[in-house]
Amino acid sequence: MQIDFLNEARRQAEICNACRYCEGYCSVFPALHAERAFSDGNLTQLANLCHNCRGCYYACQYTAPHEFDLNLPQALANVRQQSWEEFAYPKSAAKAFQKNGALIALMATVGFAFFFWLARQVATIGGEGFYSILSHNMMVAIFMPAFVFPLVSIAMSLRRYWRSVDGDPVKLAHLKKAFAAAAVMKNLKGGHGDGCNFEETDRFSQGRRHAHQAVMYGFLLCFAATSSATFMHYLFDMPAPYPLWSLPKLLGVVGGVMLSLGCLQMIRLKLKADKALSANNAFSGEIGFIGLLGFVAFSGLLLYLLGNTELMPVTLFLHLGAVLAFFTLTPFTKMVHGFYRLAALTRDAQRTK
Repeated sequence: MQIDFLNEARRQAEICNACRYCEGYCSVFPALHAERAFSDGNLTQLANLCHNCRGCYYACQYTAPHEFDLNLPQALANVRQQSWEEFAYPKSAAKAFQKNGALIALMATVGFAFFFWLARQVATIGGEGFYSILSHNMMVAIFMPAFVFPLVSIAMSLRRYWRSVDGDPVKLAHLKKAFAAAAVMKNLKGGHGDGCNFEETDRFSQGRRHAHQAVMYGFLLCFAATSSATFMHYLFDMPAPYPLWSLPKLLGVVGGVMLSLGCLQMIRLKLKADKALSANNAFSGEIGFIGLLGFVAFSGLLLYLLGNTELMPVTLFLHLGAVLAFFTLTPFTKMVHGFYRLAALTRDAQRTK
């Protein structure tokens, strides 16, 4: 049976709006209480503003077995998941990944790794380190389109989202407020700063916020490592490989460790969490994305450790396969939630101007 997620979220939001017991909780409730009626765009905005900390659920007096049967975290999670699928380009790819994310991530990684192995058999090689396996020019030719595609796809998705929530023209002050909230994971601190109720029933913890911070900042450090290596290669004529104390290596190793540990913690929390408070049928997609991102980081660290051994080539193929799978699948995985959350925080900053 097809569930009307928007109407169910609307029913629950109207009850929450009348009750207002959770008024001091996260950014969702001030935004919810500012409305008298809820359009589809209002609900989409509230859903993407919600960080699923679940504190409101355990504070609510109208959860089952009450006849109102409120479960606002799940109701908003379902609308949020639906919005990512509806706004994605192409839409069918997002729906497929959410249902079979773990399998798709695994198959994409192995398939792309095999592709790199085939490329190695026919390519002209030359250089040191990794470039003795695959040339720099070949890597650029493969990864440049894979980097551009998700940016274009996500930009189109965010444009659809912004229209659906009736977003106004963005000002610098709105972006500053949104990025400030995202930088400290403000909405994962919980209503009273005690953290989420994500790990166990009615238990507050900062663990989920810390795991998200490790993933976010680890990813940014890895991106900075790649960016610095690009500048060194093209602007200063300093091609890889780089020594340990170089900027790309320092940023990459620290970022890789943070990203690996953060993803492991996220998987642990997902396995312990109450799935009845999450989106329907989203578990495979979430685990597939976190697992893929964690493997990208771990295989990168492993590649550095095995750089001068016979295991380096196969590790390189697997690492590059995972990286290519990650970029290709990004618009359809939960990675996109970071972009939507920033958009939702920016829209909320416009509301509170």
